[in-house]
Amino acid sequence: MAFRFRLAPEKTNINFFRYQWVTFGGSMLLSVLAIVAWIVMGLNFGIDFRGGTTIRTEAAEPVNVAAYRAALSGMDLGDVAITEVFDPSFRDDQYVAQVRIAPQDGQEAVTPETILLVEEQLKTVAPSITFPSVESVGPKVSGELIWKAIAAMVAASLAIMVYIWLRFEWQFAVGSLVALIHDIFITIGVFAIFQIKFDLAIVAALLTILGYSINDTVVVFDRLRENLLKYKSMPLRDVMNLSVNETLSRTLMTSVTTLVALGAMLIFGGDVIRGFAFAIFFGVILGTYSSVFVAKNLVLFIGLDRGDKPNKSDKGEFANVDA
Repeated sequence: MAFRFRLAPEKTNINFFRYQWVTFGGSMLLSVLAIVAWIVMGLNFGIDFRGGTTIRTEAAEPVNVAAYRAALSGMDLGDVAITEVFDPSFRDDQYVAQVRIAPQDGQEAVTPETILLVEEQLKTVAPSITFPSVESVGPKVSGELIWKAIAAMVAASLAIMVYIWLRFEWQFAVGSLVALIHDIFITIGVFAIFQIKFDLAIVAALLTILGYSINDTVVVFDRLRENLLKYKSMPLRDVMNLSVNETLSRTLMTSVTTLVALGAMLIFGGDVIRGFAFAIFFGVILGTYSSVFVAKNLVLFIGLDRGDKPNKSDKGEFANVDA
């Protein structure tokens, strides 16, 4: 007989509601704390959202932030931020930094002449320094990108809610939407707490999290709908427990294999995509958790009217819309 690896037994009987006020209540509390952290600490917006110019530097000498700043202090550049970049994939003689310069008064971005002068000043501190990339975004463009990013998140969430409503029932749509908001807010809260750079790549990661999380939730809801038809007299809480247990092996296998790939990106992908990989990695964990402990719990709290369901056709209990 061939060996089959399982992350969970073929049949489980876990009571996922046993500590619901810890799991579900804790999730809601974390969501609120994430929003507070977002408001109080703010996000470390990247150049996509703040505007300005970012110069990436590489040198064979260790980065001396104080020396870099002193070299640029007499140029009247305004707001200048210099940060050293660390990455385990860098060579022993590879020292990387980012010099961020805010737009000058009356200008959309730092002029090429100013960038050239900045590079010349930095060469006086580190003769081996090179400048692999220079990125510039005007403040007007960055402001538009913020609103477009928010609009994309709202539109995706509403579209998913409408789909769940058509596919199942409005209670399922509400549970799914709350689970998605839970995943997104906590992820953004982590970025605020640790001041990880938040740019357009992170927005793409958040949209990816929405898709992954709803996919996991739909699997649980689909099995729940089947079991509601099969076990018409079983209490709703027990039907939900049964449905999650039946899909647990699939949920864990999908999540773990996804996390293995994301872990490789996180470790070996380099600092350029590390924020993107981290956002999806953390979001996959949250999405799996919310599918099991958040979405169905809210459906249970709202309740389902099962009195007239047995007479409906076999095409579906809650809707006749095929996925």
